[in-house]
Amino acid sequence: IGCEDGSVKIFQVVPGGIQFERNLDRRKGRVLCLSWHPSDTHIVAGSIDFFRVIDVASGQTVQRIMVNHHVEKAKRECVVWAIALLSRGTVVSADSFGRVQFWDWEQGTLAESHTVSTSAALSLAVSEKEDSIVVGTSTGATYQLQLLPVKLGGLEKRWVRTKPFQYHSHDVRAVAHSPTALISGGLDAQLVIRPLMEKIQKKGYDAVLRKFTFPHRRLVSCARKARLLLFQFSQHLELWRLGSTEETGKDGEVLPLCRMPEHLVQLKSKGPEHIYCSCVSPCGTWVGYSTASRFQLYRVRCDGDGVSLRKV
Repeated sequence: IGCEDGSVKIFQVVPGGIQFERNLDRRKGRVLCLSWHPSDTHIVAGSIDFFRVIDVASGQTVQRIMVNHHVEKAKRECVVWAIALLSRGTVVSADSFGRVQFWDWEQGTLAESHTVSTSAALSLAVSEKEDSIVVGTSTGATYQLQLLPVKLGGLEKRWVRTKPFQYHSHDVRAVAHSPTALISGGLDAQLVIRPLMEKIQKKGYDAVLRKFTFPHRRLVSCARKARLLLFQFSQHLELWRLGSTEETGKDGEVLPLCRMPEHLVQLKSKGPEHIYCSCVSPCGTWVGYSTASRFQLYRVRCDGDGVSLRKV
């Protein structure tokens, strides 16, 4: 964990949670991003105007590299927003000047620099084979860089920016690189999965752009004892009673119903505000929901086959 006071803390993952183990070397400057070396021997920590490499065994900083001295007349600070430490000893940094830079951390030298955006580069992720990188920027654009041979069939390779994608309208704060796709998430609350073109058979717009908007909260709640389900919609709630069967079977089997699912009641929200969250109690006698400004609680009474709601 990297902290605002410049410290890096190691925690051990234990059954049921995490446990503090020790502090690593503390230096002046906020820690804004971290990356482990694949062998777990070193950690690289990005800050403002510099990053440093820490030896995990000793806890000491073994290299400190300035990232802004290559910018002529740089009057503003250079924020290292994302960083990655590759297995061959290369450090990849993404900064507020829109650059993706490749460093030899043992020598402390800059190997390559790519300006991918006129605004900040906020996030980066590296493929498992370390031959492809996806970068997210504050303009909503994502970029792919690939490690390609300088000459066809040659051994010398360089990083090349190959593909730009403009699928977001706001900052791209999170990216991931799977074996088959580039994945990005932004402040526009969109998750974009962009399959790698060489990994798919059918090449077209539908295959390339897949957007998913995930609900931020659970939209279905269950009253186990009463066998009720509450479904949340933007302006109303629906309360259903589960069907039942007299048969038994194995997991996954579809059993014949002796009683069909039953729609008990629909509760409409008053006013223009959307329902923010909702819940039914385990016993099934209380239903509550909230909008951005108010909370409503109802008592549910089941009289035979009829159901009544009383506002509390």
